[in-house]
Amino acid sequence: MTEPDELYTLRAQFWLGHYSLCLEEVKALIRRPMPPHLKAEREEIAARALLAMGEYDKVIREGDGPTKSPAMQVLALYAKYLSTSDVATRESIVESLQKMTNNPSSSPSFQLTASHLFLAADKTREALQCIYLGTTMEHLSSCVQIYIKIDRLDLAKDCLNLMKQADEDAILTQLSGVHYNIAQGRSTANDAIHTLMSLTEQYGPNTLLLNVSAVAHMVAENYEAAEAALQTAITDFQADDNVDTLINLAVCGQHMGKGVDKEIIHKLRTGHAYHPFVQGLVRVEGALEREAVKYKTVEYKETA
Repeated sequence: MTEPDELYTLRAQFWLGHYSLCLEEVKALIRRPMPPHLKAEREEIAARALLAMGEYDKVIREGDGPTKSPAMQVLALYAKYLSTSDVATRESIVESLQKMTNNPSSSPSFQLTASHLFLAADKTREALQCIYLGTTMEHLSSCVQIYIKIDRLDLAKDCLNLMKQADEDAILTQLSGVHYNIAQGRSTANDAIHTLMSLTEQYGPNTLLLNVSAVAHMVAENYEAAEAALQTAITDFQADDNVDTLINLAVCGQHMGKGVDKEIIHKLRTGHAYHPFVQGLVRVEGALEREAVKYKTVEYKETA
């Protein structure tokens, strides 16, 4: 088991989605003496928490500039990517990232954020190339999720086993096990639910954990429990505009026979137009409309 250091609690809060608590912990740690590498990691985690909260301008201010470390620079680049909807600007950012990743001496933190940015740009191969060697637990955890994304559960299991060998009780190992069990289907969904309940009891609920719990319940076909988790996210954590909550509510409603909630779809279209789920929905609707035209009834008028 990995020995805890000064950032143990900070990492746990970030990984579990307690971003506000994470930033409070950063403030408490600022005056505490620690080695330079932990100070750097502390600042990176703070920027990542701000990024997760949508505070893109703050991340850009903290990480932009040639004097900043490559890890902070790539976080600023990621913030710029997420803060714009302009296609040309996003493409330019990805091109800049590709040039930056040519440096063989880049740090594990840089590689991790680069992988996340490539994933956001739908470049799965490049994302995996950044972290596939699995030099840290976060690299392995991200590999698990990427392999699940490309339907390679065998490789995801291999990475998960490596994490268990390193530290079976680590929060990242438990979370990766949750994702893997959900991906396995209904037969192991209850294992994921059990782990999530344990983590929630120990560290408290939040939007992220409630959404993952909802997904696990849906896979287990416990739709009422899934809907209850999502409603808790909305009521207790003001997640009524959170993209994951909206998507899960829409999917859960479909499974429960409630049909399409037009208000949810409107929120997704207006507030999260560039999310892969929304873009996929637009593509499907466009394809359906094109096919519908082929079968449109044509009225013929008799000629005199």
